[in-house]
Amino acid sequence: MSDHRSYEESIKAVYKGLVLLGVVTLVEVAFSLFGKGHIFPSLAENYRWPVIIASLVILILSLYKAYFIIYEFMHMKYEVSGLSKTVLLPCVLLIWAIIAFFWEGNDWNKRRSLIEKKNNETVDEKTEPQMGSDVRILKEEDFQ
Repeated sequence: MSDHRSYEESIKAVYKGLVLLGVVTLVEVAFSLFGKGHIFPSLAENYRWPVIIASLVILILSLYKAYFIIYEFMHMKYEVSGLSKTVLLPCVLLIWAIIAFFWEGNDWNKRRSLIEKKNNETVDEKTEPQMGSDVRILKEEDFQ
């Protein structure tokens, strides 16, 4: 560790960090209530953009809190850059994996609904037979 602080300075830094995290959390809660329509109900019912803006703000603030906790409370800002990167790279890969799993799950959901839609279709008997419907199994009598 390159930065040595006294005990009193460390306590002040911890309290400063806790206040910062508390304020950021309160802002996240306010944006969540705004996005769900609890603060301005008419705005959230008529438009979709408040939900999108609130979601983006919450995502950015959550990433900031994670960054702050890792670098301040886990003392990553005092470590060499190689160690910091060995911690951050798996975190980035984990976030990528979560996004990929959600993307794949959404694709499975779309395909499943397509299959259920096809299974619920009714077939009209008066329509022209489709290819392969006139196929029959050959028996031994057919060859004599």
